Amino acid sequence: MRYFDDFKVGEKLPLAPCTITRDEMIAFAAEFDPQPFHLDEAAAAHTLLGGLAASGWHTCAIFMRMMCDGWLNDTASMGSPGIEAVRWLHPVRAGDRLSGLSEVIDLRPSKSRPDLGVINLRHIVENGRGVAVLDMINPIMIKRREDARP
Repeated sequence: MRYFDDFKVGEKLPLAPCTITRDEMIAFAAEFDPQPFHLDEAAAAHTLLGGLAASGWHTCAIFMRMMCDGWLNDTASMGSPGIEAVRWLHPVRAGDRLSGLSEVIDLRPSKSRPDLGVINLRHIVENGRGVAVLDMINPIMIKRREDARP
């Protein structure tokens, strides 16, 4: 189990790879983001995406799973207060094998909760061709080790 005090600025944490399927993309879109370019190949061909693409929100959900499986579930995480920035850089297509890294960009002990620290991270998800598809920055609250608390 990793605690706040075990992380270092600049540390890179691997995300678990994941392959997205056409059926998953359409099922997610049908329930949560039913825009034509996420549901229908013919309709999608005539959009800026140039073909069927995963919803950005689906990409975020997949990223969350990749982060949990890659490193987050081995920490004393207490959740996140939100997302500071999220950018969908390139369409995610059926068959894309996504991978990536989370990089620690800042660490700060919580002023109001001495048992917690806040790790600010930048996450980059790439497709199998090495093209970045998601860029996200967010803080995560992680418990401090008892012997490291003020």
